[in-house]
Amino acid sequence: MSSPEQTTNAAHSSPTPTQEQDAVEAIVPLMPLVLPAAGAVLMFLLAFIAIYMA
Repeated sequence: MSSPEQTTNAAHSSPTPTQEQDAVEAIVPLMPLVLPAAGAVLMFLLAFIAIYMA
């Protein structure tokens, strides 16, 4: 068995892994701007298609 000193030293000497930021979590603060912009673009494209087809 390994002694407790080696286990604690190994645990403290190992670097802590850096947390990667999730892509969804990065976008969430921008939702009040992204949703209306995406809706406006979608409405413009649908209207353009409707006029073009008419």
